[in-house]
Amino acid sequence: MAASTEQAARIPAGNLRVPRGEFAAVWAAAERRSLEESERGVLDWYAAAVVATCIWMACAIYRPPWGRPHPAEAPVTRTRASAYEELIEAEYLAAQRFEELYPSRAARAPGWGDGTRATLRWAWRGEGPPPVEVQGWSAAG
Repeated sequence: MAASTEQAARIPAGNLRVPRGEFAAVWAAAERRSLEESERGVLDWYAAAVVATCIWMACAIYRPPWGRPHPAEAPVTRTRASAYEELIEAEYLAAQRFEELYPSRAARAPGWGDGTRATLRWAWRGEGPPPVEVQGWSAAG
């Protein structure tokens, strides 16, 4: 599910602390990285977590490779509720304790906690660098 300008325009204003265009660029870059790694036979849990977090924060519909499309679930708590400010903050706090709260998931998906935390820290808190590099951006963004 590639991030589009139309999808970015529909993201609720309160869900992001970064410009929508930057958010969409990071989302697309994470999707590219995840796809490139999977084509090499590598499961990049970090990139997958960035994508999942972006889809959820955007209140987008997840379209799996098989099965029916459905509302995106939160990356840590797995709630299917659409993202809104208080829920994003709760997810951010849960992400800080991902390995403690969900040890079996953390063991099965190394990098998931880091990818989720990096995305929420950047997109929700407006702190730190983007979770993935976007070609054409300077180090300052």
